Amino acid sequence: MAFALGNVSSALASSYPLLMIARFVSGLPHGAFLGVAALLAASLVPLRRRTWAVSMVLAGLTTANVVGVPVTTWVGQRLGWQYPYALVGVIALVTLVATRRWVPPQPHEGQASMRAELGALKRLQVWLALLIGTVGFGGMFATYSYIAPTMTTLGGFPDGAIPVVLAIYGVGMTAGAMLAGRVAQRGVMRGIVLSLVAVAMVLGAFGFAVRQPVTAVLVVFLLGLVPSILVPMLQTRLMDVAREGQSLAAALNHSTLNIANALGAWLGSLVLSAGYGYEWPSRIGVVLALAGLVVAGVSVLVDRRRGPVGGPRTQGDPERLSGAP
Repeated sequence: MAFALGNVSSALASSYPLLMIARFVSGLPHGAFLGVAALLAASLVPLRRRTWAVSMVLAGLTTANVVGVPVTTWVGQRLGWQYPYALVGVIALVTLVATRRWVPPQPHEGQASMRAELGALKRLQVWLALLIGTVGFGGMFATYSYIAPTMTTLGGFPDGAIPVVLAIYGVGMTAGAMLAGRVAQRGVMRGIVLSLVAVAMVLGAFGFAVRQPVTAVLVVFLLGLVPSILVPMLQTRLMDVAREGQSLAAALNHSTLNIANALGAWLGSLVLSAGYGYEWPSRIGVVLALAGLVVAGVSVLVDRRRGPVGGPRTQGDPERLSGAP
């Protein structure tokens, strides 16, 4: 409801300050909504399919970007800037009605409280999982933040081709989210480690592959695909280690991705400001991905010393929720 009201208010804003306030209100529910939606989706399927359920929520998000951004841009160009906000507000209201109509009610957990949620922050594994996302995913943003000038400068693409390049990236993101559940079947921590290795490899090849049109398109697709496999598994990992603080941890996962966005873009700007070429942000990304891999390794070692997360419930489960490589 807050998201719907924020967008409708944006469409009706009569001044720039009012528009900024409305946009702030629209952004407030973001982390909480996606976190709770992931928890809800996971609760509706068998334990072994939790990562798949979370990946479907995130696949919806990436599909919305692939379809929604060009559609609302087209609407805004032809009807005015207010109409995309109004359209999004209407879609939010329709979603609210559909949720009330078709999503089964969930039993209230009497022990849930703000204190219990904050208690999750006392656990080392929660912080390690959040750090994996912040550092490991920052490498993708170090590259993606400068994708347009990289494609035109190194790849020789005309400005008019950039929307197509971004669409290819979006298709890769959607495909990655859908593949995450299958990757997680061999163990969530194993999948996280392998995904970080793959991210480092893609970023390492990016600066070379982007110089030829065919390989540039392929590496942009992989840039969307591989990191998107990682996110649902990080969400599942947080659900495992947070215990009674799952709602807060799930919301924090998306906050860490926003921090990763800022961190990656900032580090990429430093190397560009230092006079290096557009192939260098991806090389900074390799360092970030490897740093995330080190953090994941620490998390695995902590697991092995303390025993697997989740206790007997996870034993024999195909998703192997705390499985280490």
